[in-house]
Amino acid sequence: MKITNIYTKILKAPLKKPFITSLRHVDALEDLVIIIECDDGTLGYGEGVPTPQITGETMGSMVAYITLVKPHIIGKSIKEFDRLIKLIHTLTVKNTTAKSALEIALYDLKAKSKKVPLYQMLGGTQTKFTTDITISMDETDKMIAASHNAVILGYDTLKIKIGDNLKKDLERICAIHNALDKNIKLRLDANQGWSAKESVKLLHNLEKQGIIAEFIEQPVAADDIEGLKYIKERVQTPLLADESIFSLNDAHKLLEMQAIDYINIKLAKTAGITQALKLADLSKSFGVKCMIGCMLEGPISVAAGVHVASAKADIITMIDLDAVSLLASHPAKTNIQFNESTITLSKDFGVGVKF
Repeated sequence: MKITNIYTKILKAPLKKPFITSLRHVDALEDLVIIIECDDGTLGYGEGVPTPQITGETMGSMVAYITLVKPHIIGKSIKEFDRLIKLIHTLTVKNTTAKSALEIALYDLKAKSKKVPLYQMLGGTQTKFTTDITISMDETDKMIAASHNAVILGYDTLKIKIGDNLKKDLERICAIHNALDKNIKLRLDANQGWSAKESVKLLHNLEKQGIIAEFIEQPVAADDIEGLKYIKERVQTPLLADESIFSLNDAHKLLEMQAIDYINIKLAKTAGITQALKLADLSKSFGVKCMIGCMLEGPISVAAGVHVASAKADIITMIDLDAVSLLASHPAKTNIQFNESTITLSKDFGVGVKF
Protein backbone atom coordinates (compact mmCIF):
# COMPACT_ATOMS: atom_id res chain seq x y z
CA MET A 1 0.00 0.00 0.00
CA LYS A 2 1.79 3.09 -1.30
CA ILE A 3 0.37 6.55 -0.56
CA THR A 4 -0.53 8.32 -3.81
CA ASN A 5 -2.53 11.34 -2.66
CA ILE A 6 -3.64 13.35 0.35
CA TYR A 7 -6.59 15.71 0.17
CA THR A 8 -9.00 17.45 2.50
CA LYS A 9 -12.73 18.02 2.76
CA ILE A 10 -14.86 20.09 5.10
CA LEU A 11 -17.38 18.25 7.26
CA LYS A 12 -20.25 20.50 8.27
CA ALA A 13 -23.01 19.46 10.66
CA PRO A 14 -25.73 21.27 12.61
CA LEU A 15 -25.87 21.10 16.40
CA LYS A 16 -29.03 20.22 18.27
CA LYS A 17 -28.48 23.41 20.30
CA PRO A 18 -25.63 25.92 20.75
CA PHE A 19 -22.53 24.66 22.59
CA ILE A 20 -21.61 27.22 25.24
CA THR A 21 -18.66 27.25 27.64
CA SER A 22 -16.76 29.98 29.47
CA LEU A 23 -14.39 30.06 26.46
CA ARG A 24 -16.65 29.95 23.41
CA HIS A 25 -20.10 29.77 21.79
CA VAL A 26 -20.53 27.38 18.84
CA ASP A 27 -23.65 27.12 16.67
CA ALA A 28 -22.53 24.55 14.08
CA LEU A 29 -19.73 22.07 13.49
CA GLU A 30 -17.11 22.64 10.80
CA ASP A 31 -14.26 20.09 10.78
CA LEU A 32 -11.35 19.33 8.50
CA VAL A 33 -11.37 15.75 7.16
CA ILE A 34 -8.09 14.39 5.81
CA ILE A 35 -8.21 11.57 3.27
CA ILE A 36 -5.11 9.58 2.37
CA GLU A 37 -5.37 7.53 -0.83
CA CYS A 38 -3.25 4.46 -1.59
CA ASP A 39 -2.36 2.81 -4.89
CA ASP A 40 -4.70 -0.12 -4.23
CA GLY A 41 -7.67 2.23 -3.74
CA THR A 42 -7.72 2.04 0.05
CA LEU A 43 -8.64 5.30 1.78
CA GLY A 44 -7.64 6.40 5.26
CA TYR A 45 -9.79 8.97 7.04
CA GLY A 46 -8.78 11.44 9.73
CA GLU A 47 -10.51 14.46 11.23
CA GLY A 48 -9.88 17.48 13.41
CA VAL A 49 -11.72 20.61 14.42
CA PRO A 50 -10.01 24.01 14.66
CA THR A 51 -10.37 25.25 18.23
CA PRO A 52 -8.25 28.43 18.38
CA GLN A 53 -9.22 29.20 21.97
CA ILE A 54 -7.57 25.96 23.11
CA THR A 55 -5.05 24.71 20.54
CA GLY A 56 -4.42 27.97 18.68
CA GLU A 57 -5.34 26.39 15.35
CA THR A 58 -7.65 27.68 12.64
CA MET A 59 -8.97 25.98 9.54
CA GLY A 60 -6.39 27.90 7.53
CA SER A 61 -3.48 26.85 9.72
CA MET A 62 -4.56 23.21 9.63
CA VAL A 63 -4.79 23.20 5.83
CA ALA A 64 -1.38 24.92 5.66
CA TYR A 65 0.13 22.19 7.83
CA ILE A 66 -1.27 19.43 5.60
CA THR A 67 0.05 21.26 2.54
CA LEU A 68 3.50 21.40 4.15
CA VAL A 69 3.59 17.74 5.15
CA LYS A 70 1.94 16.28 2.04
CA PRO A 71 5.03 16.03 -0.21
CA HIS A 72 6.96 14.27 2.54
CA ILE A 73 4.33 11.50 2.77
CA ILE A 74 3.21 10.91 -0.80
CA GLY A 75 5.13 8.02 -2.33
CA LYS A 76 5.77 6.35 1.02
CA SER A 77 4.43 2.88 1.88
CA ILE A 78 2.16 2.31 4.86
CA LYS A 79 4.78 -0.27 5.84
CA GLU A 80 6.93 2.74 6.76
CA PHE A 81 4.34 3.61 9.42
CA ASP A 82 6.76 4.49 12.23
CA ARG A 83 8.76 6.74 9.92
CA LEU A 84 5.58 8.46 8.76
CA ILE A 85 4.47 9.09 12.35
CA LYS A 86 7.88 10.56 13.16
CA LEU A 87 7.64 12.85 10.13
CA ILE A 88 4.28 14.18 11.27
CA HIS A 89 5.73 15.24 14.61
CA THR A 90 9.14 16.54 13.56
CA LEU A 91 8.41 18.71 10.52
CA THR A 92 6.78 21.37 12.72
CA VAL A 93 6.05 22.05 16.37
CA LYS A 94 2.52 22.66 17.71
CA ASN A 95 -0.30 22.06 15.17
CA THR A 96 -1.63 19.34 17.46
CA THR A 97 -5.09 18.98 15.91
CA ALA A 98 -3.80 18.85 12.34
CA LYS A 99 -1.22 16.27 13.37
CA SER A 100 -3.92 14.25 15.11
CA ALA A 101 -6.14 14.24 12.01
CA LEU A 102 -3.25 13.06 9.85
CA GLU A 103 -2.29 10.41 12.40
CA ILE A 104 -5.84 9.09 12.58
CA ALA A 105 -5.86 8.66 8.79
CA LEU A 106 -2.56 6.75 8.92
CA TYR A 107 -3.75 4.52 11.77
CA ASP A 108 -6.93 3.91 9.78
CA LEU A 109 -4.83 2.75 6.80
CA LYS A 110 -2.54 0.59 8.89
CA ALA A 111 -5.45 -1.25 10.55
CA LYS A 112 -7.11 -1.69 7.16
CA SER A 113 -3.87 -3.14 5.77
CA LYS A 114 -3.94 -5.68 8.60
CA LYS A 115 -7.67 -6.28 8.04
CA VAL A 116 -8.62 -5.58 11.66
CA PRO A 117 -10.55 -2.90 13.54
CA LEU A 118 -8.22 -0.27 14.97
CA TYR A 119 -8.95 -1.18 18.59
CA GLN A 120 -7.77 -4.74 17.93
CA MET A 121 -4.58 -3.52 16.31
CA LEU A 122 -3.95 -1.41 19.42
CA GLY A 123 -4.53 -4.39 21.71
CA GLY A 124 -8.04 -3.55 22.88
CA THR A 125 -11.00 -5.89 23.29
CA GLN A 126 -13.79 -3.74 24.77
CA THR A 127 -16.27 -2.48 22.19
CA LYS A 128 -19.10 -0.94 24.24
CA PHE A 129 -18.69 2.29 26.20
CA THR A 130 -20.84 4.70 28.18
CA THR A 131 -20.26 8.42 27.76
CA ASP A 132 -21.44 11.43 29.69
CA ILE A 133 -23.26 14.35 28.04
CA THR A 134 -22.35 18.03 28.18
CA ILE A 135 -24.82 20.51 29.63
CA SER A 136 -23.90 23.83 28.04
CA MET A 137 -23.61 26.93 30.16
CA ASP A 138 -26.86 28.92 30.25
CA GLU A 139 -29.39 30.33 32.66
CA THR A 140 -30.06 27.99 35.57
CA ASP A 141 -33.60 27.01 34.57
CA LYS A 142 -32.48 26.12 31.05
CA MET A 143 -29.59 24.02 32.39
CA ILE A 144 -31.98 22.15 34.70
CA ALA A 145 -34.30 21.46 31.76
CA ALA A 146 -31.37 20.23 29.65
CA SER A 147 -30.23 17.99 32.52
CA HIS A 148 -33.69 16.46 32.88
CA ASN A 149 -33.81 15.84 29.13
CA ALA A 150 -30.42 14.14 29.22
CA VAL A 151 -31.56 11.80 31.98
CA ILE A 152 -34.69 10.94 29.99
CA LEU A 153 -32.39 10.01 27.07
CA GLY A 154 -30.54 7.57 29.32
CA TYR A 155 -27.51 9.51 30.55
CA ASP A 156 -26.48 8.87 34.15
CA THR A 157 -23.47 11.22 34.09
CA LEU A 158 -23.70 14.91 33.19
CA LYS A 159 -20.81 17.30 32.57
CA ILE A 160 -21.91 20.76 33.68
CA LYS A 161 -20.29 23.71 31.92
CA ILE A 162 -19.63 26.64 34.26
CA GLY A 163 -16.97 29.28 34.80
CA ASP A 164 -18.36 32.70 33.81
CA ASN A 165 -19.57 33.92 37.21
CA LEU A 166 -18.79 32.35 40.59
CA LYS A 167 -22.13 33.22 42.20
CA LYS A 168 -24.13 31.99 39.22
CA ASP A 169 -21.97 28.86 39.00
CA LEU A 170 -22.76 27.95 42.60
CA GLU A 171 -26.46 28.54 41.97
CA ARG A 172 -26.40 26.41 38.81
CA ILE A 173 -24.62 23.47 40.42
CA CYS A 174 -26.79 23.41 43.54
CA ALA A 175 -30.01 23.75 41.54
CA ILE A 176 -29.08 20.97 39.11
CA HIS A 177 -27.95 18.69 41.93
CA ASN A 178 -31.19 19.26 43.86
CA ALA A 179 -33.34 18.74 40.74
CA LEU A 180 -31.94 15.30 39.87
CA ASP A 181 -32.07 11.87 41.42
CA LYS A 182 -29.03 11.22 43.59
CA ASN A 183 -27.87 8.37 41.33
CA ILE A 184 -27.05 10.90 38.59
CA LYS A 185 -23.34 11.78 38.67
CA LEU A 186 -22.18 15.32 38.04
CA ARG A 187 -18.88 16.36 36.50
CA LEU A 188 -17.99 20.06 36.64
CA ASP A 189 -16.01 21.85 33.93
CA ALA A 190 -15.05 25.48 34.47
CA ASN A 191 -12.86 25.72 31.35
CA GLN A 192 -10.23 27.89 33.09
CA GLY A 193 -12.89 30.29 34.37
CA TRP A 194 -11.81 30.68 38.01
CA SER A 195 -8.78 31.58 40.06
CA ALA A 196 -7.34 29.01 42.46
CA LYS A 197 -8.80 30.79 45.50
CA GLU A 198 -12.20 31.14 43.84
CA SER A 199 -12.14 27.41 43.02
CA VAL A 200 -11.46 26.46 46.63
CA LYS A 201 -14.15 28.84 47.89
CA LEU A 202 -16.82 27.44 45.57
CA LEU A 203 -15.88 23.80 46.10
CA HIS A 204 -15.80 24.22 49.88
CA ASN A 205 -19.29 25.72 49.70
CA LEU A 206 -20.52 22.72 47.69
CA GLU A 207 -18.79 20.19 49.92
CA LYS A 208 -20.38 21.69 53.04
CA GLN A 209 -23.74 20.99 51.40
CA GLY A 210 -22.74 17.41 50.68
CA ILE A 211 -22.24 18.05 46.97
CA ILE A 212 -19.03 16.37 45.82
CA ALA A 213 -18.81 16.10 42.06
CA GLU A 214 -17.06 13.21 40.33
CA PHE A 215 -14.42 15.82 39.51
CA ILE A 216 -13.81 19.49 38.81
CA GLU A 217 -12.16 19.92 35.41
CA GLN A 218 -9.58 22.62 34.66
CA PRO A 219 -10.90 25.34 36.96
CA VAL A 220 -7.86 27.62 36.47
CA ALA A 221 -5.84 28.92 33.52
CA ALA A 222 -3.91 26.28 31.59
CA ASP A 223 -0.53 27.64 32.70
CA ASP A 224 -1.51 27.98 36.37
CA ILE A 225 0.21 24.80 37.51
CA GLU A 226 0.70 26.04 41.06
CA GLY A 227 -2.98 26.94 41.12
CA LEU A 228 -3.94 23.33 40.39
CA LYS A 229 -1.75 22.10 43.23
CA TYR A 230 -3.20 24.75 45.56
CA ILE A 231 -6.71 23.50 44.83
CA LYS A 232 -5.90 19.80 45.11
CA GLU A 233 -4.36 20.28 48.55
CA ARG A 234 -7.47 22.01 49.90
CA VAL A 235 -10.59 20.27 48.56
CA GLN A 236 -12.23 16.84 48.64
CA THR A 237 -13.50 17.05 45.07
CA PRO A 238 -11.11 15.27 42.65
CA LEU A 239 -9.26 17.55 40.24
CA LEU A 240 -8.94 16.74 36.53
CA ALA A 241 -6.46 18.52 34.24
CA ASP A 242 -7.48 19.26 30.66
CA GLU A 243 -6.00 22.31 28.92
CA SER A 244 -2.92 22.16 31.18
CA ILE A 245 -1.82 18.91 29.50
CA PHE A 246 -0.89 18.72 25.85
CA SER A 247 2.44 16.89 26.00
CA LEU A 248 3.99 14.08 27.99
CA ASN A 249 6.23 16.67 29.62
CA ASP A 250 3.18 18.66 30.74
CA ALA A 251 1.69 15.55 32.31
CA HIS A 252 4.92 14.39 33.91
CA LYS A 253 5.38 17.74 35.65
CA LEU A 254 1.86 17.73 37.12
CA LEU A 255 2.10 14.08 38.13
CA GLU A 256 5.47 14.63 39.81
CA MET A 257 4.01 17.60 41.70
CA GLN A 258 0.98 15.51 42.73
CA ALA A 259 -1.07 18.49 41.56
CA ILE A 260 -3.98 16.58 40.00
CA ASP A 261 -6.14 13.50 40.52
CA TYR A 262 -7.07 12.69 36.90
CA ILE A 263 -5.98 13.50 33.34
CA ASN A 264 -8.21 14.29 30.37
CA ILE A 265 -6.71 12.78 27.21
CA LYS A 266 -7.79 14.42 23.94
CA LEU A 267 -6.30 13.46 20.60
CA ALA A 268 -6.46 17.08 19.47
CA LYS A 269 -4.15 18.02 22.34
CA THR A 270 -1.79 15.03 22.24
CA ALA A 271 -1.30 15.46 18.46
CA GLY A 272 -2.87 12.09 17.83
CA ILE A 273 -3.12 8.47 18.87
CA THR A 274 0.58 7.77 19.41
CA GLN A 275 1.08 10.29 22.20
CA ALA A 276 -2.38 9.55 23.65
CA LEU A 277 -1.36 5.93 24.21
CA LYS A 278 1.92 7.05 25.78
CA LEU A 279 0.08 9.51 28.02
CA ALA A 280 -2.18 6.73 29.27
CA ASP A 281 0.87 4.60 30.03
CA LEU A 282 2.57 7.48 31.85
CA SER A 283 -0.54 8.09 33.94
CA LYS A 284 -0.71 4.40 34.79
CA SER A 285 2.87 4.48 36.05
CA PHE A 286 1.78 7.13 38.57
CA GLY A 287 -1.44 5.31 39.47
CA VAL A 288 -3.57 8.12 38.02
CA LYS A 289 -6.75 7.30 36.10
CA CYS A 290 -7.67 9.05 32.86
CA MET A 291 -10.70 10.27 30.99
CA ILE A 292 -10.83 10.23 27.21
CA GLY A 293 -12.41 13.42 25.95
CA CYS A 294 -12.96 15.22 22.66
CA MET A 295 -13.39 18.65 21.22
CA LEU A 296 -16.71 19.51 19.59
CA GLU A 297 -15.96 17.27 16.60
CA GLY A 298 -17.38 14.70 14.23
CA PRO A 299 -17.62 10.90 14.16
CA ILE A 300 -14.18 10.11 12.67
CA SER A 301 -12.14 11.70 15.43
CA VAL A 302 -14.61 10.69 18.15
CA ALA A 303 -14.42 7.08 16.95
CA ALA A 304 -10.63 7.24 17.06
CA GLY A 305 -10.92 8.26 20.72
CA VAL A 306 -13.15 5.25 21.42
CA HIS A 307 -10.54 2.93 19.87
CA VAL A 308 -7.91 4.45 22.18
CA ALA A 309 -10.23 3.95 25.15
CA SER A 310 -10.50 0.26 24.24
CA ALA A 311 -6.74 -0.09 23.95
CA LYS A 312 -6.19 1.47 27.40
CA ALA A 313 -9.40 0.44 29.15
CA ASP A 314 -7.52 -0.36 32.37
CA ILE A 315 -6.45 3.27 32.87
CA ILE A 316 -9.04 5.21 30.82
CA THR A 317 -11.98 4.67 33.13
CA MET A 318 -14.07 7.73 32.25
CA ILE A 319 -15.55 8.53 28.84
CA ASP A 320 -16.43 12.03 27.64
CA LEU A 321 -17.06 11.39 23.95
CA ASP A 322 -20.47 12.98 23.51
CA ALA A 323 -19.73 15.19 20.49
CA VAL A 324 -21.61 13.03 17.97
CA SER A 325 -24.65 13.00 20.25
CA LEU A 326 -24.63 16.81 20.23
CA LEU A 327 -25.07 16.85 16.44
CA ALA A 328 -28.51 17.06 14.87
CA SER A 329 -27.15 15.06 11.92
CA HIS A 330 -23.88 14.37 10.11
CA PRO A 331 -22.84 13.21 6.61
CA ALA A 332 -20.33 10.53 7.62
CA LYS A 333 -21.03 6.83 7.08
CA THR A 334 -20.37 4.31 9.85
CA ASN A 335 -21.55 1.08 11.45
CA ILE A 336 -20.39 2.31 14.84
CA GLN A 337 -23.45 2.80 17.00
CA PHE A 338 -23.61 6.28 18.52
CA ASN A 339 -26.74 5.73 20.59
CA GLU A 340 -26.84 8.66 23.02
CA SER A 341 -24.94 7.49 26.14
CA THR A 342 -23.85 4.20 24.55
CA ILE A 343 -21.16 3.92 21.89
CA THR A 344 -20.52 0.50 20.33
CA LEU A 345 -17.61 -0.06 17.98
CA SER A 346 -18.15 -2.12 14.84
CA LYS A 347 -16.04 -4.92 13.42
CA ASP A 348 -15.20 -2.87 10.32
CA PHE A 349 -11.51 -2.60 9.55
CA GLY A 350 -9.71 0.55 10.59
CA VAL A 351 -11.44 3.39 12.44
CA GLY A 352 -14.77 2.38 10.95
CA VAL A 353 -15.99 5.73 9.60
CA LYS A 354 -16.05 7.01 6.00
CA PHE A 355 -16.76 10.43 4.50
